[in-house]
Amino acid sequence: MKKEFTKVKLSNGLTVFLKEIHSAPIISSWVWYRVGSKDEHTGKTGISHWTEHMQFKGTTKFPAQILDKSISREGGSWNAFTSTDWTTYFETMPADKIDLALRLEADRMVNSHFDAKEVASERTVIISEREGHENEPLFRLAEAVQHAAFRIHPYHHEVIGDLADLHTITRDDLFQHYKTFYAPNNAVMAVAGDFKTKDMLARIKKLFGPIRSKATPPRLKRSEPAQAGQLTLSMSGPGETTYLQAAYRFPAASHPDFYALSVLDSLLAGPSNLNIFGGGISNRTSRLYRALIDKEFAVGFSGGSSATIDPFMYTFTLTVHQKRTPQEALAALDAEILRVQDELVSKDEIAIAIKQAKALFAYGSESITNQAFWMGYSEMFASYEWFLTYLQKLSKVTPKDIQRVAREYFRPSSRVVGTYLPTGGEEA
Repeated sequence: MKKEFTKVKLSNGLTVFLKEIHSAPIISSWVWYRVGSKDEHTGKTGISHWTEHMQFKGTTKFPAQILDKSISREGGSWNAFTSTDWTTYFETMPADKIDLALRLEADRMVNSHFDAKEVASERTVIISEREGHENEPLFRLAEAVQHAAFRIHPYHHEVIGDLADLHTITRDDLFQHYKTFYAPNNAVMAVAGDFKTKDMLARIKKLFGPIRSKATPPRLKRSEPAQAGQLTLSMSGPGETTYLQAAYRFPAASHPDFYALSVLDSLLAGPSNLNIFGGGISNRTSRLYRALIDKEFAVGFSGGSSATIDPFMYTFTLTVHQKRTPQEALAALDAEILRVQDELVSKDEIAIAIKQAKALFAYGSESITNQAFWMGYSEMFASYEWFLTYLQKLSKVTPKDIQRVAREYFRPSSRVVGTYLPTGGEEA
């Protein structure tokens, strides 16, 4: 990966990444805040995601009713996302229109409205979103598995929050959350595209520099204790499809084992895309496709994890074949994991797995929007150096590395196995 970029920290603590890319007259600007569902207390789950929604309700300078029209009229696109560890906002615009995005983000870092009527309206929207998820068997199963995997750590709950909390969070709760975590010293700005670094930095300093820093936000420090053995759960509901999930303890993205595990992921299930914008590539060459799909233990499967600050989960999700039981499907999964634990992977097979993982990573890194994305995203869980050296470190993974991490992380004693059993009838 090319290293031509500029990193600057303003006097108020805002970290700024700039990368000139003159292949097209486009600029993508991202603002990342170090706040996500991991920072939420019981009773306030979902507040980070809800606060993100409120950022689109406008400021005095940029009223809500003109925001979307203004971006669209200038030929741009924008969006926002909340995850376990971060919240981010971005705009990708024609290069000569990017100033609108810069002014908007500087303004809503400090001046967003939290009107009581808008809060009430958004409560209805988010509760409806949550209830819609609850009608989906895989959401219900994944949430139950996540609850079982994290009893102590705040990764326990889904980003959208618990329904009970969505009914009780107040306007003042949301505003306080915003005032606590939305500050330049708790943010990273990443801009890539067709600009001159000197000019862009000067403009960012003028717009964001006057914003005052705040006290370092409080962080929940609740480490998850070691799991004493395999946890199993079963749930039932409408539908005709049986689902199985097996979730294993997985290290933080900054851990050295993350690279070998990424290659193991590619080998077993097909490479996961760490980029939220990226698509996937076929998993038909993976070991589990041959073991589960070709042999009719499952009609669909996936495997993957996320790049997180703290240890999270690697989850296999199987849509069980109608002529098989969940136990048979799990046994087939276990047999393939045991094989990679007992037998060294051939150099040819590991070369293919590395090549696929590299290709997917490259596909999700080449556009201007993705270049800006990665500068900020990698800083949320590690550093931009993590991104720049990722492919190099994948190349160094050996068959012995694969066997070692498979034995260490893919143990039944460190997993949660969940099953969704259909009761018949139509899914909601």
